[in-house]
Amino acid sequence: MYRRSPITIRLFLMLLALIGSIFAAIYIFTVPLIKENVFRLELNGNRQVLNIVYDLANRMYTSTESYVDRTLKSHEQRLSSVLDMTENHIEVALREGRKEGLSEEQIWNKIFTDLRSFQFGNGDYVWISNYDARLLSHPSEKYHGQDMSQVSDPDGNLIIPGILQLALSDGQGFYKYKWNRLNETRIIDKFSYVKDYSKWGFVMGAGVYIDDIEQEVEAQKQKAIEEINRALKKIKIATNGYLYIFDSNGNMLFHPNPNIHGLNFKDMLNPVTKHPIYLDLMEVADTGNELYYKWDRPDDPGHYEYEKLSLVRHLSGFDWYISSSVYLDDLKASSVQLSQRIMAMGFFALMIAIVAVFFFAEWITSPIKSLSSTAYKISRGNLNVKTGIDRDDELGMLAESFDIMVERLGDNINTLNLRVEERTKELSDSNAQLLEAVDSLQNTQDELRAVETRQRLILDALPAQVAYLDPQLRYIFANRQYREMFDQTKEGIVGKHFSEVVGPEMSAALEPYIDQAKQGDTPVYEYKINHHGEEILTRRTVLPFYNMRKEVEGMLTLSIDITAEREVEERMAEASKMKAVGQMSGGLAHDFNNLLTIILGNLLELQNNQALPEHLQKNLSPAIRATRRGADMTKRLLAFSRRQPLVPGQIKPDQLIGELIDLLAAPLPENIQLKTRINPNTPAVYVDAAQMEDALVNLALNSVDAMPKGGELRLVVSGISHIDHQVLSSHWDDEVKPGFYVLISVIDSGEGFSEDALYKACEPFFTTKATGAGSGLGMSMVYGFVKQSQGYLRFQNNESDVGARVDILLPAVDEQEVEAVPEVEQGAEPTEFMPESSLVLLVEDNHDVRKLVRSQLTEMGFMVIEATSGDEALAMMTGLDNLAGVVSDVIMPGASSGYEVINAVKLLYPKAFAVIMTGYSDTPPETDFEYQLLQKPFTADHLKSAISKLSQLQKVKEESS
Repeated sequence: MYRRSPITIRLFLMLLALIGSIFAAIYIFTVPLIKENVFRLELNGNRQVLNIVYDLANRMYTSTESYVDRTLKSHEQRLSSVLDMTENHIEVALREGRKEGLSEEQIWNKIFTDLRSFQFGNGDYVWISNYDARLLSHPSEKYHGQDMSQVSDPDGNLIIPGILQLALSDGQGFYKYKWNRLNETRIIDKFSYVKDYSKWGFVMGAGVYIDDIEQEVEAQKQKAIEEINRALKKIKIATNGYLYIFDSNGNMLFHPNPNIHGLNFKDMLNPVTKHPIYLDLMEVADTGNELYYKWDRPDDPGHYEYEKLSLVRHLSGFDWYISSSVYLDDLKASSVQLSQRIMAMGFFALMIAIVAVFFFAEWITSPIKSLSSTAYKISRGNLNVKTGIDRDDELGMLAESFDIMVERLGDNINTLNLRVEERTKELSDSNAQLLEAVDSLQNTQDELRAVETRQRLILDALPAQVAYLDPQLRYIFANRQYREMFDQTKEGIVGKHFSEVVGPEMSAALEPYIDQAKQGDTPVYEYKINHHGEEILTRRTVLPFYNMRKEVEGMLTLSIDITAEREVEERMAEASKMKAVGQMSGGLAHDFNNLLTIILGNLLELQNNQALPEHLQKNLSPAIRATRRGADMTKRLLAFSRRQPLVPGQIKPDQLIGELIDLLAAPLPENIQLKTRINPNTPAVYVDAAQMEDALVNLALNSVDAMPKGGELRLVVSGISHIDHQVLSSHWDDEVKPGFYVLISVIDSGEGFSEDALYKACEPFFTTKATGAGSGLGMSMVYGFVKQSQGYLRFQNNESDVGARVDILLPAVDEQEVEAVPEVEQGAEPTEFMPESSLVLLVEDNHDVRKLVRSQLTEMGFMVIEATSGDEALAMMTGLDNLAGVVSDVIMPGASSGYEVINAVKLLYPKAFAVIMTGYSDTPPETDFEYQLLQKPFTADHLKSAISKLSQLQKVKEESS
């Protein structure tokens, strides 16, 4: 099989490389230049088209500006004519009134009355004021005949006195001020012609509102836009390029694509910079530079991967940004086509040159191949072979010399072979001994390397920082964790001094522990390290290392990261504390609600007693208000302890925030701006609407208190479908479980939280306000509501060090997942009902509460049988013939709760009503019966309303059956 000589191939490749280099040089120095020049020609064409359109728009703006001046002049002439006409009307009215024998007062009253109904233009009118700023004639009942000397505009400037001063000084003139239209309250700019009529002792004016003039100008501007739109529709750049116009607010005034024309494209991002594309376009306006970005194509919509260039000119008069838009591929099309043709020609020329070079290389290397073949045979021991080359050039002389050299070489080899045989035998014996020693040494080194590798792998895999120091505190070894902590490499740390790696501050802090290790002790201590901005708490141990003489010749430092462990300990301690405080708060609220029920009931009974003297009646109202305030405090304590009865329901955040804005509109100071942002498609939450509204109002009012000089209050609501590392690592009150959530943020620009406030914000009775300004239960209520709603709470200061932020994370729900729960109504108005003379079972362990409720029931016409516990009530029911209803507390001594008592009553007497009283309660259990829940303290009206609702519901059921 024929095989090409390597030298032939190398020569061929060398010549091929040379020719290829020539062709490459031609391509590099010509084709890019041609492509660049053609591309520049296309780009300059784009610039010329844009400049022509810009000049056209500029001329239109100049025309519009002249139209503004003409419009203003026209209104000035019209207003002057209106006053002249009004002056003539007054003179005629004076003459006719005097002819009729009317008094001057009657004539002027008639004139002023007639002028009130005179209007012109777009609701414009004439007004008259005396020199004391009293409006003698004005079409509005609000201002007619009123003293306007103290009325000022939003900037605090007196309106009518200011106009009178100018009119009296100038005699007449055109003045601009702020006023509202008839039947409107919005204050806008107004332009009036005012004239002093000293012969009658008053000033008269007629005006036009500035926005009417602006509407005319805007109509002219829209006309200009329509004209330039018609022109732009006919313009085309390259293959798919076009021109478009937008303003500084991101409104697309013209675009050939009807899907974009007329829209606001503020939310469209530049895929290259990730910024709003209209801002990038405005930034390059009039700089002479094109904006590079990526966009989709008409034939491939939605794929923003095609390169484009836009040149922008700014027409400041109209606030227009006129921009060209052309695909980079379209600009390069001509240059690419030309370069492809040049490359095709070069390719065919290169193929011809390759064939020629191949035959030349074959001819020039054939003698060399013969010499190579001969040398190969000689190398295999055939010293009788000849080259066979007979040429009269330098290659022939080389072949002849080579044949002579081979002949002499054969003779010398025979002589050397004899000597080598003798010496080989001697060396063979020595080599055998040396090989045995080398094998033994190699095995030892392999074992040592394997041991060292295993030790390093083990130490690098340990979740700890391990390093070994010599007596001079220089590093002998450091594992991977230790090197990464101090940003060192494996090779770089060895030999360095301890202070060079850890720094002088840490070195000075750890020096006492190192001295202890040198003395033979094993110190264990904790130390905080700041690693790349993150504070890490480590537990460190220094182990002394002894030599054969029991002397310390080095030390091993071992460090373990205990940051997470310490955070868990702190979080568990905080959770235990809050749980203990919550249990204590719930217990206090339970007993306190019983006391408040007794106090409120007896106070109301005294208040309704007509025989009580009036001076004592006055003392009852403050006591009743204090009792209700105490009830509100216990309600907040119950919310904190998560034992406040809730009325959960599905709530749309946008609806709740809308109602909250209406609620906050009145109490918010004028120097505080309220802003809201609710992300679209935010899911619903399943919470108690009233409790959630109270929580948000508490947070909003706390933010207002933190901004005494005014500021901005923001409510931001968004849905979170993925709990990422950032959310999990944030400082929530508890670990966030995976799921779908709704995030509600209350953000202000106030004073922010102090370190103490961030730590104790949710603790009951903790407040940063002045004494008497707050109870300290607002944040506690928010905390309890959030936890009872299965949510999470977070307090933090804003990253800008201005203001604070409170985040509430609530589980999102689906509409199908929500089930109805018993309705809790506390403050409903009592409805009239006529109870039958029936027996009611009252179950309450507190004597005074039982006595009060018994009195309320007997006043309603019921007979009452009492029980002090659930067990006693169950035992009493066996002897009862009929029972109209049961009123029971929830938690009582014994084994049976109020719900169990009601369940037993309902089994025996299905038509009996059921009312549950509670000082505090966990979430009501699911029951098969209907009941009303009364939160202590309550009044007789509340009890009566609850029984009435149940009676009416029972009547509806009986009628439907």
